[in-house]
Amino acid sequence: MRVARPTDNLHAIAKMYEQGLGFKRLGAFENHAGFDGVFLGHPKHAYHLEFTQHHGVTVGKAPTEENLLVFYVPDEYDWQDVCNRMENAGFKDVQAYNPYWDAEGRTFEDLDGYRVVIQNRAWTY
Repeated sequence: MRVARPTDNLHAIAKMYEQGLGFKRLGAFENHAGFDGVFLGHPKHAYHLEFTQHHGVTVGKAPTEENLLVFYVPDEYDWQDVCNRMENAGFKDVQAYNPYWDAEGRTFEDLDGYRVVIQNRAWTY
């Protein structure tokens, strides 16, 4: 699975997600039909994030506070470690728009206003 989105801050956003979520840079491209991009993820998992920046185009901030990526981290020690890394990487700790996410998690906002929830429970589906 790939989650892709544009940004006006390609290199800063990539660095935040690398440091905050422990993602690795899996690949990148420059000036592909006017786009630069970075792929981030964990080499052993079948998902990654793609951030792109279109030359000469401004995309602005996230459209709503409900644009979320949610990661489930069941072990409390690991969860706290991820939350600390998110703060150290420059993510802003924010109150969730939907209070459901605050019950067992923390919500962080990146430079573009997009949000990441680190949920302290197991994924049960």
